[in-house]
Amino acid sequence: MNKHDNREDTGPRFAYDGLDRIIHERARLSVLTSLMTHPRGLPFGDLKRLCALTDGNLNRHLQVLEGAKLVAIKKGVEHNRPQTLCRITPLGRRRYIEYLAVLEQVLLDAAHAVGVESSAKASGAPVSA
Repeated sequence: MNKHDNREDTGPRFAYDGLDRIIHERARLSVLTSLMTHPRGLPFGDLKRLCALTDGNLNRHLQVLEGAKLVAIKKGVEHNRPQTLCRITPLGRRRYIEYLAVLEQVLLDAAHAVGVESSAKASGAPVSA
């Protein structure tokens, strides 16, 4: 049994410890996904637009992610205007990839459960939960 496979003989599992609550929240997942695809970082305004968040909402989620050391925020000035640049940290990148591996296991377990149920229905056998 590997570290992602906590199944007992009774069937698929339904709890996944690796679904990190900090990352799993929809807006923070969106922020991290956006930053993963922009390794040089994104200005606050671009990140806000990509994630469809308000200034205050994005700011709060960035505080949580920065507190967990998943993102780094650098404030500066560009073209005489204040600018906030957001980047994913190496730890953030690693935890995001680990999170995706657990999420992949969730999908595999769900596909297996659906496949077992479909096979049982096709054969006329009773389906157990």
